[in-house]
Amino acid sequence: MALGVQQRSSSSYRSGIITVTLGFLAVCLAGYIVGPPLYWHFMEAVAAITHSSPSSCPPCLCDDCSSHPLVSIPLGLSNSSFADCAKHDPSVSEDTEKNFAELLSEELKLREAESTESQQRADMALLEAKKLTSQYQKEADKCNSGMETCEEARAKSEASLLEQKKLTSMWEMRARQKGWKEGVAKSSTQAQ
Repeated sequence: MALGVQQRSSSSYRSGIITVTLGFLAVCLAGYIVGPPLYWHFMEAVAAITHSSPSSCPPCLCDDCSSHPLVSIPLGLSNSSFADCAKHDPSVSEDTEKNFAELLSEELKLREAESTESQQRADMALLEAKKLTSQYQKEADKCNSGMETCEEARAKSEASLLEQKKLTSMWEMRARQKGWKEGVAKSSTQAQ
């Protein structure tokens, strides 16, 4: 009986370990899936907060803004540090615009250089293609010329063969008229 109780407690212990392990794996999997988007949303919120408060403006010196009247500035702000923050700093914007313009001009120069280089490669490829086309055209012309020459020679040899057949047939007909027989001529040439 003690053995049965020990087996039950051992199996319940194992099932508890399995349950805890599966729970831990589920939490890890959920963290793996949900963690990165939450991290990026948190970082975007932090970035939005840090960018919304301008770093070039001095911090507000007042703790109690209710003591200052809110009528002197058209925006409805009375604190001078807020008014200073709202002012446009021309030197900063000029530098920023100059840097931006310089970056744009550099980008345009790089793209122009890339396009010029690409155009040169395309021109070289076109020139090479024209050379190959010309070479192939010359070879094709040679081949056509050779074919024409061969065709002319074949036509001449055919005509010559027909003439020879006509001449042979005429001589054979004359020889038959004179009494020549084909079998007799062969046996007499073999006897000699």
